[in-house]
Amino acid sequence: MQQLAFGFVRALHDVASVVWTGGLITLGLVVVPSTRTALGKSPQTRAVLDAIQKRLTTIVYPSMLAVVVTGLLEARQSPAFRGLFSFANTYSAALATKHILVALMLAIGLYRSLMLVRRQVPPASDRRKMFLLYANMFLAVCVLVLSGVNAAVAGH
Repeated sequence: MQQLAFGFVRALHDVASVVWTGGLITLGLVVVPSTRTALGKSPQTRAVLDAIQKRLTTIVYPSMLAVVVTGLLEARQSPAFRGLFSFANTYSAALATKHILVALMLAIGLYRSLMLVRRQVPPASDRRKMFLLYANMFLAVCVLVLSGVNAAVAGH
């Protein structure tokens, strides 16, 4: 029964991670460039991108929460786990680094959506929004790599 529960937690963590990181990567590499190519840099482009961002936010925020909660539950199952920010062994060091990167991703995502998207900021801030999106995409890939390291080290 415990293995079944752990399997459910792991699956929920994976799905939430895919929604969060997939949304970032799809937005940055597909949606924004395609929309700008089709519509140019116009008020309509901004309106479409803001609408997409708003819609993504409704599924990404719950995914962020799910990633954090299920990640904590998963970590506690490993015998190599030594604490949230422990660097005592390879597993814990990779996990602690993941925690730091995820906290940074959360901060960037919240700042980007709450401060830059919800406030109708001037178009000049579009470059800052894109920089933050690409920074979060990079961090997401780093987190996924560290997840692979942890899986290999833990033998999962």
